Amino acid sequence: MNKYERQGPQSASHQTLPDAVALELSQMPTEVLDLSDAPPLAPRAPLTQSEVRTILMSLLLSMFLAALDQTIVATALPTIGRQFQDVSNLSWVITAYLLASTAVAPVFGTLSDIYGRRGMIIAALGLFVSGSILCAVAPNMTVLILARGLQGLGGGGIMPIVQTVISDVVTPRERGQYQAYFSGVWMAAGIGGPVLGGFFAEHLHWSMIFWINVPLGLIALATLLPKMGKIPVFHRKRKVDWLGGVLLMASAVVIMLVLTWGGNRYLWLSPTIIAMVGASIALTFAFVWHAGTAEEPFLPLSLMGGTVAPYAMAAGGCGFGAMLGLTVHLPLYYEVVYHLSASQAGLALIPLAAVSTGGAAIAGRTMARAKHYKLVAIIGTSCAALLGLALALTTLQLWALLLLLSVFALGLGTVFPVSVVALQNAVVRSQVGTVTGAMNFFRALMASFMVAAFSAILLMALGSDISLGGGEQHGPINSIAAADMIAAFRYVFGAAAALLACAALCMIAMEEKPLAGPVKPTAMVE
Repeated sequence: MNKYERQGPQSASHQTLPDAVALELSQMPTEVLDLSDAPPLAPRAPLTQSEVRTILMSLLLSMFLAALDQTIVATALPTIGRQFQDVSNLSWVITAYLLASTAVAPVFGTLSDIYGRRGMIIAALGLFVSGSILCAVAPNMTVLILARGLQGLGGGGIMPIVQTVISDVVTPRERGQYQAYFSGVWMAAGIGGPVLGGFFAEHLHWSMIFWINVPLGLIALATLLPKMGKIPVFHRKRKVDWLGGVLLMASAVVIMLVLTWGGNRYLWLSPTIIAMVGASIALTFAFVWHAGTAEEPFLPLSLMGGTVAPYAMAAGGCGFGAMLGLTVHLPLYYEVVYHLSASQAGLALIPLAAVSTGGAAIAGRTMARAKHYKLVAIIGTSCAALLGLALALTTLQLWALLLLLSVFALGLGTVFPVSVVALQNAVVRSQVGTVTGAMNFFRALMASFMVAAFSAILLMALGSDISLGGGEQHGPINSIAAADMIAAFRYVFGAAAALLACAALCMIAMEEKPLAGPVKPTAMVE
């Protein structure tokens, strides 16, 4: 029988492999793939435009609730303090919400990548509504503060999940336009919150501030949940790194307390603040070490690296920090320099808050059409930096100042949709929630840091023992000369200009990865 003739039926089964081949096969690793959470082979039917619109409206309502409760309480605080006969702890009504919402943002983002968006949005809205009910029926200040913390846990979860669900529904190229809607929600909440809070406290009862969240939260759930089943599934079940999550939340809480108490309740160089700074550094190092050694860390450090994520996060954080820092401190400038009342100073903030939404809308529409989409953010932030420098070098009439601030806000607003969409576009779909939660977390930290930094700048420049940015006044504001306030605010406007210049540099350095999705048929912008 030659080598081409068919062998007998038993010969092949009885043949033995060479020893070298058998040894190599025995040492090959084996892996069992778990397909239980894999997406179905047949693609889901695409969402109709009507379904996308319904999902968007419910998401905007959810985000509006979370954003509103950061501002609506402020004007009702005096009424609440009088009823409970406790003024010394009033600041905790706001601080408890901010601490909780900042700490849990990355937690909810990561858990949505593990357990899915549906369960996490139900949990977040459930915590928020439950906290609102407890706030409304609180019998004393202690219960109110604890309930505000519970409410903050839900509010902090709503933010990243809403942005993540939008990333599941629309392509990155279309997503920028929806981010502009979210900017509009923040603007509406920032302007409408104090007005609604004051109206409820003066004409109805302060508890209405919290009762109003119950029907609105239930409406958001009722409209969203029926459509959640049609949203594409990108989460991947894995073991939860609870230790990493606890370390991250603990470090965030301590850092936020340092930024809240430093210069107000305690001196910056007091033993308490120094000890807390040391504790926050230790917790941060512990988290980084654990994330580097854990098999599946809660927040993979690799997500924070690369050519997109660090620059997008830094650009968005600088823009948000500059905007919030100016929003908190400009009313003081208006009152001292232009002799506006408190309500008039609040209205004078509208150009800064409202026009930034226009900048976000322009950037969103540009991203849907342009190949080089980050150019709009580079131009916008560069122009805003130059205008901030002009504000620092000149003294203007009120109308001219408001006009310049409007153009400044227009440029500033362009950075938000570009940074968010570029960040989500740079990671795999199963990690969009994680990176979105991390982005919200770092933005909140940056905003808190810049509010504290702007206050420190003003205090050093004025040399006055006053409390800036709200709270109890330790010194008379009316005693500050207008010329001194103008001189002090030159440094504030200069700091804002520096932040926007940093945002522009980050946008330039960020890699411009192509956006997935259809390009609008209108003129393709190079």
